[in-house]
Amino acid sequence: MDEKKVMLSGIQPSGELHLGNYLGAVRNWPEMIEEFDCYFFMADLHTITVRQEPAQLRRRVLTQVAQYIACGLNPEKCTIFIQSHVPAHAQLGWVLDCYTMFGELSRMTQFKDKSAKHKDNINAGLFTYPALMAADILLYQPDFVPVGEDQKQHVEICRDIAERFNGIYGDVFKIPAPHIPKVGARVMSLNDPTSKMSKSNLEGCVILMDKPEEIMRKFKRAVTDSDTERCVRFAPQEKPGVSNMMQIYASVTGKTFEEIEAEFEGKGYGAFKPAVGEAVVEALRPIREETERLLADKSYLEGVYKAGADRAEYTANKTLRKVYKKIGFVPR
Repeated sequence: MDEKKVMLSGIQPSGELHLGNYLGAVRNWPEMIEEFDCYFFMADLHTITVRQEPAQLRRRVLTQVAQYIACGLNPEKCTIFIQSHVPAHAQLGWVLDCYTMFGELSRMTQFKDKSAKHKDNINAGLFTYPALMAADILLYQPDFVPVGEDQKQHVEICRDIAERFNGIYGDVFKIPAPHIPKVGARVMSLNDPTSKMSKSNLEGCVILMDKPEEIMRKFKRAVTDSDTERCVRFAPQEKPGVSNMMQIYASVTGKTFEEIEAEFEGKGYGAFKPAVGEAVVEALRPIREETERLLADKSYLEGVYKAGADRAEYTANKTLRKVYKKIGFVPR
């Protein structure tokens, strides 16, 4: 039997998972773990490039672990761990800092963006984090790294660093390829359908842990369109608000746009908005309830991330030992 290819994905626990994350990506992950040997980690080391409230950071990391399991990531079939539990990430991160050029780092668009947003805290970690991200990836010798458009630059610099290191020391790192995941729904903000759903605009964003009444309130207040026909029709240019809600409704019910148009023919937006809200409430209910159950079962959750860290550490340390030997460090 062929060995599964390795896939790695790290996500910062910098906020709550929302409906856009779920329909756009997370919902497809259970399918991915059948195809690949997958590592999923909470990138808490990356999160502290921006100041965090400690208790809130701990809560978010644990909530995210629970949510991944609730969304269908079976810990028996993939490796789920917390980045800071595997010291090799920081250790290889420092080594790769020394093989990453200043010019490469200064061209990274995310450094420019975050520096502009956090002018009072432009720290060294914010500048050098692409080297840590390269370490995150290269430790596990993955074949693929799932990336969206905004992350391509990080995989490119990771490949450049790996090729530079391999050019000096031989075949140490596998050069990972970007994997463009199966595209889920592109979910826009409920109160600004020209922008992607984002935690920075909470009124237009449905958080996976929102209570049903909160979800209903957000959908009832969602922006529709100022057209005169007031009919439910999929036309993203003319009717961005309605089209966004149709996309959401289609994603959670499996109905086609034609079926949705027929269902709400002659009913207008007053019937449509609460119907979408109710469908989302029912789609997210099992995830919210299972997340709450898992968060209450601290020993189970701890068992998952400890076992995940042990598995991750075993693989990561093999790579780190190889790197240390190549660069001439004396073995312990």
